[in-house]
Amino acid sequence: MKLHLIDIVIITLYLLSTVLIGLWYRKKAKENKESYMLGGRSLPWYKLGLSDASDMFDISGTMWMVSLCFVYGMKSIWIPWLWPVFNQVFLMMYLSRWLRRSNASTGAEWLATRFGKTGPGVNNSHKVVVAFALLSCFGFLAYGFIGLGKFIEIFVPWDLVKAYVPFNVAPRYVPELYGFVFTLFAMFYSIIGGMHSIVLGDMIKYGIMSVACIWIAIITAMKLQGNHINVPVGWYSPFFGTHLNMSWSGIINEVNQKIKDDGYSLFGLFFMMMTFKGFFAALAGPAPNYDMQKILSTRSPEEASKMSGFVNIILLPVRYALIISLTILGLLYYHQMNLKDANGVVDFERILPAVINNFLPVGLVGLLLAGLLGAFMSTFSGTLNAAQAYIVNDIYVKYVDPEASTKKIINMNYLVGIIVVAIGVVLGFFVKNINEVLQFIVSALYGGYIASNVLKWHWWRFNANGFFWGMLTGIITAMVLAWNVDAGHILYWFPVLFFVSMAGSIIGSYASPPTDIAVLRAFYTNVRPWGFWEPVKKLVMADDPAFVPNKNFKLNMFNVVIGTIAQLCLTILPMYLILMQKLPLLVTIAILAVIIFILKKTWWNKLKDY
Repeated sequence: MKLHLIDIVIITLYLLSTVLIGLWYRKKAKENKESYMLGGRSLPWYKLGLSDASDMFDISGTMWMVSLCFVYGMKSIWIPWLWPVFNQVFLMMYLSRWLRRSNASTGAEWLATRFGKTGPGVNNSHKVVVAFALLSCFGFLAYGFIGLGKFIEIFVPWDLVKAYVPFNVAPRYVPELYGFVFTLFAMFYSIIGGMHSIVLGDMIKYGIMSVACIWIAIITAMKLQGNHINVPVGWYSPFFGTHLNMSWSGIINEVNQKIKDDGYSLFGLFFMMMTFKGFFAALAGPAPNYDMQKILSTRSPEEASKMSGFVNIILLPVRYALIISLTILGLLYYHQMNLKDANGVVDFERILPAVINNFLPVGLVGLLLAGLLGAFMSTFSGTLNAAQAYIVNDIYVKYVDPEASTKKIINMNYLVGIIVVAIGVVLGFFVKNINEVLQFIVSALYGGYIASNVLKWHWWRFNANGFFWGMLTGIITAMVLAWNVDAGHILYWFPVLFFVSMAGSIIGSYASPPTDIAVLRAFYTNVRPWGFWEPVKKLVMADDPAFVPNKNFKLNMFNVVIGTIAQLCLTILPMYLILMQKLPLLVTIAILAVIIFILKKTWWNKLKDY
């Protein structure tokens, strides 16, 4: 299929708008370091929440989720717990408030509020979190760069454009060329305009995606009238037992191999391990990436919580309307699509581009492509902004030029942004299998991240030395597992990884003196965490008998449980709506209404109380 002129105009107008946004906010971004990196902490929570949701609405993740929905049906709503998606519920209920109270600019700067600026392990803990942040940023930039190129190549074959390009490009480097071109647009508006332009760009992209998702949902609902999708028993139900018990034999036989390769047949065991890992990952708080930067950019701790809650509301219904629509169209037209990759193997992640390329009308294709380009650019710009913050704030200002002027800091942000993008592009060019590298980085770095970052919130005796050794032992163990364990089974090794990292954290903490008591008292008084803080609490209350400690553990956990149920309802609601499953839809709406009523009393009305 060739793109129609209307589609090309829509995409071109979107790309031009990103350039204009960067130019518009250039002056405002130059005001000071905080304005550039955090939007001057003047942006309202709903704008930051919309921007954060846009960053999460990425191309690769959406392609993966469409393939999951195609294969597992309603049960696919559980599989993103691998990330886990319910970490946004923990952030919403209390962790975003705790994080924002620090007034830090980055995750590394936050460490000083918890462990102090001097002492055993402080420098090492600072370095390990900066290294963690930068490695994950570089990995995501490279992955997004090459992933976008391969996506665009499907819609814009090189044969159509090579006559207009004044140089020769080998076919194997065409995705890289496309990736480089669109990377330049994302780089321009995010580097020039800082956080202000990133947020506005994300809002425009969300508007485009919303229109496109509603349009495609209407088309899908009309296609379903008088048509039947042939799926196995259990596809329409989100509930499961110990085994998946879903057979595609006689329908689409290749799907059975996909289920086997995924390793999800023992769905009950998979769910338990996923929930175990996800719970501790959520307790750890956000990783030092764009999500953390958006939380730190809010105007107050209360607005930080509102922002994290808003992410769920605006992301899930729109995204899953798109996912279920593309899934249904994929099922209706499966035998008319070519999903085989270069090796002749059926790749179900090709459903999304195949449906867009073959079965959608002119105009909608342009909107979806502009939106998905925007999805890449949102994730890219947010990740780039985080990388700039860590390099400039936590390396340049901290170690190189502590007295740097605002102008020098802004110029350094420009230079660092260009260098970071260049590194991401180079990795995209020279890494042969970027997906495996991404999985390696994510499993190794994020696996090692959890134990140390759970303890930093909840245990007073945990110190900088424990943080460093917990992170280091966790990352090394995860890297060993990533090299020696099949990707489909690494989840089942998480208890081992968690135990080793926890041991490193505890032994490292007791191998050095506690954090300075003045730092602990300031942190406890300001952040007001619950957990194992009794010695610090006694000292604080001895000085200030009027101090009220946080006793909201049970309330927070209650809110997390019902909030997670609400998150599932927001996920499955558009799926039931488009499939016209009337009774499940009504039950879902009723559950959601009851939970909203409860959370109004147990969360919203109490945002300033704890």
